[in-house]
Amino acid sequence: MSYTELVISVTPPSEETNSILIAQLSELGFESFMEDDKGFRAYIKSNKDFSAAQAIDSLFLPEGVSINFEVNSIADKNWNEVWESNFEPILVDNKCLVRASFHTNFPKTDYEIIIDPKMSFGTGHHQTTHLMINAILNNDVAGLTVLDMGCGTGVLAILAEMKGAANVVAIDNDEWAYRNSLENVTENRCTKTEVLLGDAALLAGKYFDLIIANINLNILLNDLSTYKSSLNVNGKLFMSGILRSDVNTLIQASEKLGLKHQETFYRDDWAMVSFSN
Repeated sequence: MSYTELVISVTPPSEETNSILIAQLSELGFESFMEDDKGFRAYIKSNKDFSAAQAIDSLFLPEGVSINFEVNSIADKNWNEVWESNFEPILVDNKCLVRASFHTNFPKTDYEIIIDPKMSFGTGHHQTTHLMINAILNNDVAGLTVLDMGCGTGVLAILAEMKGAANVVAIDNDEWAYRNSLENVTENRCTKTEVLLGDAALLAGKYFDLIIANINLNILLNDLSTYKSSLNVNGKLFMSGILRSDVNTLIQASEKLGLKHQETFYRDDWAMVSFSN
């Protein structure tokens, strides 16, 4: 089966913009997506009726956003080879390896997570996922109740269980991400992780020792009070999916709710901020 690859660079880079464009392209028949720090790659089965230019022209772009694109034709070949060329194993802090099921040559680490991302976000390649993996690695989560909000592939929830969390709830409002998380949780033999389809409304009556939310600034600000209400006394909140320029906005909004800013970490233009209750 031959495929057409559409490589899209987004300016300014934004996970929220990626999500908006991916949703539109999926309706046009694109089957798989892989995000990176510049934008994402989209794949569709090649056919004579497909026009990349028409696909791009049909996209609704948020105000202030521009995109560049290139089109590559992927001839009949082993499709796993294409994925492998774009999805290299990720090593975080020499402790956690994130790889796909088709990878065969990789180093031994304390934590090995198998992720087949399909159309979901969160492999460790993006800076924010990398930051969140590092935060989980450097914090003791043994025995804690953990929420992974906007779980994408489920990689953060899986790592939390591997590190000894008592139970984990992973939530995403995208059905494809929900299904992908279910598959990845099963693939990694996680038995303490519950995957749910929905949004912050599902948190009513639920309480956690650690909440991790790797989404985008607008959703984080909108759901912040719900996270606060669902956080146990002395609980921790890790948030990412934000740019360096967003950090002060998120800190100020969090502190107004009584959350205490602990640390901020950066990776290129992206940031991760932690708070305690």
